[in-house]
Amino acid sequence: MIYADYNGSAPLLEPVKTYLMKRLESDLYANPNAIHSIGQKISNGIEKCRGIIAHVVGCYPDQIFFNSGASEGISHIIHSILDQAPLDKKIIISSPIEHSVIPNTLKYYATKRGFTIKQLEIDQEGCVLLSSLKKLLDENKGQVAMVTVMAANNETGVIQPYIEISNLCRLQNVEYFCDTTQLIGKGSFNFEQSGLDYAVCSGHKLGALSGSGFIIAREPSKMQSLVFGSTQEKGLRGGTQHYIGIETLAIALNDFKENAHKLEDLEQAKLKFENEIKEAFPEAVIVGGGAPRLAGTTLIGYPGIHGQAVQIELESNDIFVTTSAACTDNQPETSKVLKAMGINDQIGRGVIRISLSYSHGEKEYLELAGALKAAYAKLGKIRSF
Repeated sequence: MIYADYNGSAPLLEPVKTYLMKRLESDLYANPNAIHSIGQKISNGIEKCRGIIAHVVGCYPDQIFFNSGASEGISHIIHSILDQAPLDKKIIISSPIEHSVIPNTLKYYATKRGFTIKQLEIDQEGCVLLSSLKKLLDENKGQVAMVTVMAANNETGVIQPYIEISNLCRLQNVEYFCDTTQLIGKGSFNFEQSGLDYAVCSGHKLGALSGSGFIIAREPSKMQSLVFGSTQEKGLRGGTQHYIGIETLAIALNDFKENAHKLEDLEQAKLKFENEIKEAFPEAVIVGGGAPRLAGTTLIGYPGIHGQAVQIELESNDIFVTTSAACTDNQPETSKVLKAMGINDQIGRGVIRISLSYSHGEKEYLELAGALKAAYAKLGKIRSF
């Protein structure tokens, strides 16, 4: 069996599984905010994890705030920035390739609070155009409340020029929030060196427990509480901490740090796989193939073949992938990300996303290549559009 949907949700890492088996047999359970000795042991454990994670992602421990994951983190960050924005700063600059949580959150502020959202242009590979950002920043100088552009796209795997975006924002003193959900634990990232103001992480994307995650804030004093409670997370995120989830976050990120050298082999195995498919089926399209991408992500489409049909064929061989499309009444539609890239329905309706981790390599890609070629050969005889 090959599970190839790591961009959707990663299985628990083996070190995390091993840790959990031992952890669940222990008697170390308490509210980490209690002053008794067991509570303090849990609290000290959380702080140790904060330090481990900070070391991996390149920030200070006091810049990290634990939560339930990226969706909460994104809402929290956007709330903190826009709720305090000066009255003369009513413009938000974003991109058309963001995960749906961002446009949905921004829509609230546009509708209820009078902000205006301006969209950046992207190229045919799905990369934000820096010239477009510079133009919008210059045209709206002094009026921009924030810029939000992701680090790596969840569908295409294309890595955005987030450091260059950060530099442009800093020149005009504009806060930059970067959705790093798909980059942290999957690619090279250092918060301090990136120049970002805010970043986020979801544990389930990197093999930790679901429901765990964190925010990184360059200036924590600018954060406002979104989930109210007591003094947890310095008063910025109420509710008893998901301490076992936090522990698995530290284990997962430390495992990534120790195995990051495997990403190069994963990248080479991916490219070899893509070339093999292209040689067998020249019409196949690797979406975003000309841009830097996450090492284990391939979004591929074959004109005239529905992605769902390919997905079913692969699943019959115990290979689990996903499409990037939203489906209504079983009618696949080209995703908003691909539409923004100018991808037509012939390709857009037929894409499948293959996403693997540093624990995979040539063996998995060889099996994927054989199964995908068989699926394309079979379905190519009955193209439906």
